[in-house]
Amino acid sequence: MSRRLVAGIDLGSTGIKILIAREDGTEVLIEQRPTPWRSGAAGTTELTADDLLETVRELLVATAERLRTLTDDLNPSVAAIAISGMGESGLLVDPAGKAAAPAIAWFDPRGRDQVEALPSHLAAEFAGRTGLPVGVQVSVVKLLNLRENGIGFGGLRWFNLPEFVAAALGARAVSEYSVASRTGLLDQDSGKPWPEMMDYLGVTPDFLPPLTDAGTDLGTADAEWLPAAFGGARVTVAGHDHLVSAVSGGAIPDDRYHASMGTAEVLLRVLDAPPSLEARSRLASRLINSVRHVVPGQHVLVAGVKSGILMRRALQLAGIVDSIGRDQLDARVLALPFEGSLADGAIEVRGARNDDGVLRLTVRGDGASPAEIFGAVLRHGNDEIRLLIDAMDQEVPPARATVLTGGWAAMASVRRARSAVLPGLVVSQRSQDTAYGAALFASRLLEPVAKTNAQR
Repeated sequence: MSRRLVAGIDLGSTGIKILIAREDGTEVLIEQRPTPWRSGAAGTTELTADDLLETVRELLVATAERLRTLTDDLNPSVAAIAISGMGESGLLVDPAGKAAAPAIAWFDPRGRDQVEALPSHLAAEFAGRTGLPVGVQVSVVKLLNLRENGIGFGGLRWFNLPEFVAAALGARAVSEYSVASRTGLLDQDSGKPWPEMMDYLGVTPDFLPPLTDAGTDLGTADAEWLPAAFGGARVTVAGHDHLVSAVSGGAIPDDRYHASMGTAEVLLRVLDAPPSLEARSRLASRLINSVRHVVPGQHVLVAGVKSGILMRRALQLAGIVDSIGRDQLDARVLALPFEGSLADGAIEVRGARNDDGVLRLTVRGDGASPAEIFGAVLRHGNDEIRLLIDAMDQEVPPARATVLTGGWAAMASVRRARSAVLPGLVVSQRSQDTAYGAALFASRLLEPVAKTNAQR
């Protein structure tokens, strides 16, 4: 059995996870810490570079301690590390590696004024060029908001969060294609920065570090703050979290959905060629992204809803803050008919659209128990997903199967709901598909070493 260890790190919206595996894919351990967001007024949410790196350091220290216990090795060593994570959020970084401002959460509402102020020709071309709907979620709008609030970009570069952590570990500075595709700065046809948008932002093309594929060997981890177990590990960026999750079980057939249910719920299709500029515009008008995959040469359709946020807030309304309470509610939802037991229209839910995320409940009668409300939230998510499926089916052949992953998939009521709208649904048995997928990227860094040794 292979004894070399690899690490997959997932910088998630809710938690930061690390999964240690042997290079043959055997899982060894998982550690997790809450993502250290700082909440402000009206839903504003930020993450400082110091808080992010301190959380990563704590995670690595705890992991090294557990490795000593689990492996009976006083000096465990991790041979490779791959970092995946959320898109859109990132940091402006100076040549010394210091961040000029906090990272703004992808779900932060700021930026509406900047969207409305976009020159008409950029707004008209945005979806076709970038494959993204223009809105507050994309990184470039966050950058415009920072500029308007006094942050100058001179001498700075933009790092998406996985790239920033990789560089902080000691890796070469890069911009990985799948997370760069979330910025609104990348032309999907050329694979290069979009010149007109870079001009409007007031930056040169080197504002983005050199673009590279997911899984590229970026050097060794040599930061002084690293525990010894991780010093000298090879480092790579695995890419955008939902896409990394999608490849954790191998290549995705072109007739299958990968549905990932976290803070955001994402429905993903893999394509061997990018949609046309016109198709990207049509899809973006329905809030569907057409961007680059973590697999070089492939592209993906990414359709999202903010159902995870709505489900979390529905639990909070019911005073549920732990897994025991969630499991009890899950059982109560399952005991109800799928359509609930109240009259039609007794509970109305809104907010799951990817450009929304604000839970709105209208209760028109008695009997709106937490189980009835949660069931209504699930049905609302189904309604929004049907709209996204209809839009994708107009551009690509309908999917025939679905793999469901993510934390919410652990709830039987969630699985029941999504099986009503997603074809041939099966549920992943892994608890952390993204971190595991990242660990697979890390293991590939060792393949050249293994081949060299075999040839000697």
